[in-house]
Amino acid sequence: MSKHSHDSDVAFIQSLAELLVENDLTELQVKRDYGENDSLNVRVSRGGTTVTHAAPAVPAPPPAVPAAQPAPAAAEAPPTDPTGHPGAVTSPMVGTVYLAAEPGSSPFVSVGDKVSEGQTLLIVEAMKTMNQIPAPRAGTVKRILVEDASPVEYGAPLMIIE
Repeated sequence: MSKHSHDSDVAFIQSLAELLVENDLTELQVKRDYGENDSLNVRVSRGGTTVTHAAPAVPAPPPAVPAAQPAPAAAEAPPTDPTGHPGAVTSPMVGTVYLAAEPGSSPFVSVGDKVSEGQTLLIVEAMKTMNQIPAPRAGTVKRILVEDASPVEYGAPLMIIE
């Protein structure tokens, strides 16, 4: 970016932000190549409060617990809308969620597991990039709300940690 005007890059980023709003998008990523060793990578996103990045969920996949997991006892009634749950971990991007590092291996976490802050909970693949989703805080995994290899939207609840 050293050879090009900073003002033109700012105008370009502002026009991307306008496109985001005009087309009701939540995220936009662009790479602009100017030549050898000279490029601009821009990721523009918008949303509400953040865990990593969070926003109101667009129709989320129905809550599901993998078959190998024991269901919580009836005394612990799950909330009807997991998006509003204070322990909800939401997807920071649109993509495909994977509960394990590779097919056939054991999942990163299971219901009932104790996790520490920063521990990998799952992976969201977006644009052929595997993005590890870390635990925003220490706690116990109470619910896993997505199935392995299922699509997720930006801000969709992935799991509950209390």
